[in-house]
Amino acid sequence: MIARLVRLLAALAIALPAASVCAQPLDGGNAFVLVATNALRNSNYQHTVILAIPTEGDRHIGVILNRPTQRHLSELFPEHEPSKKVTDPVFFGGPMSQQAIFALAQRTDSPGAGSIRMMEDVFLALTAVSVDRIIEETPQKARFFVGAVIWRPGELRQEVLDRYWYVMNPHEELLFRKDTRGLWEELTRLAHALTANAGFAPDALLHRGRTCCGPLQRSP
Repeated sequence: MIARLVRLLAALAIALPAASVCAQPLDGGNAFVLVATNALRNSNYQHTVILAIPTEGDRHIGVILNRPTQRHLSELFPEHEPSKKVTDPVFFGGPMSQQAIFALAQRTDSPGAGSIRMMEDVFLALTAVSVDRIIEETPQKARFFVGAVIWRPGELRQEVLDRYWYVMNPHEELLFRKDTRGLWEELTRLAHALTANAGFAPDALLHRGRTCCGPLQRSP
């Protein structure tokens, strides 16, 4: 059964550019949160909240945090018992590689090759083996995604300069929030309150994990 699951996930896995995401050092931890501004109204990214991280060559990869689907892992893998333990729905992670399954996991150790450390105890798993390991070992401490968002070299930097995104620090409570309804509105209000007194440095923001909007906190 496990071998079958690995083969199925391998068939769905994306082929990322060489020296790109899978070359990201596991001690990275430079993730940040992107909150869509009104400049993205009427686009596919309207009202999205994305967890993103820089990779080599000024590329970035991320997953959308606030678009749950109606599907569950148990539907995708009906004969796999560990998948049935995941009660949360699968999220729509982004428009790229929509046949692939990714996982955001709370754990202290890497789930395997092709995983990126997003924060101290949070990894984004991009390969079949690492996703399978999360399903088998810690399914209740993970969120699963179909698809992802991938930016070409310099693309996200320009989007930030064009004010397409508010940029904030990540927080585990935000990343794994059960109910994401109203999340975009909450973070947009917070961004409006913080940007008035904040600096704006895209280079530091996109490569060192710093933010223009200060530490992420829940609005009162």
